Amino acid sequence: MAEKYTKGEMHGCIVCGKLYEMYVVYDGQGKYIDAKVMSSGGRLVEHSHRPLVACESHTPEQIEAAVAKVYGKQEEEE
Repeated sequence: MAEKYTKGEMHGCIVCGKLYEMYVVYDGQGKYIDAKVMSSGGRLVEHSHRPLVACESHTPEQIEAAVAKVYGKQEEEE
């Protein structure tokens, strides 16, 4: 089994920039695996290939538009 490690990181909301604390899991080569938002009011942005967070108050359309603006259109994993 590949070695994994978890780091505590601060990430800003992809829409408005509000900061949230996250635990992010990486594999032994440093590739992003998963994350959990530890601060209240934030949620993980699904189907991203990087640790992204957004406020619970933002709509899915706002989040999708912000991700597309910053990173381009995201394709879902199969």
